Amino acid sequence: MSDLTPTPDRPGLHVSKPSPSAPATGSAVCHCGASATATGDDQVRALVEGYTANHGPAHRTGGGR
Repeated sequence: MSDLTPTPDRPGLHVSKPSPSAPATGSAVCHCGASATATGDDQVRALVEGYTANHGPAHRTGGGR
């Protein structure tokens, strides 16, 4: 499997949770230059919500920054 971690050249959102008992991890990079990482289920959930609302897809619809 290739590396799915987002980079400035390949912006996006990546979330991993290898098992139900392991904490989730996530990383996000937006084409606007913003980036973030999170560890723990609640923090990753917040990362996904923030990225979706303010970056990535939001840029295509005119929302966010």
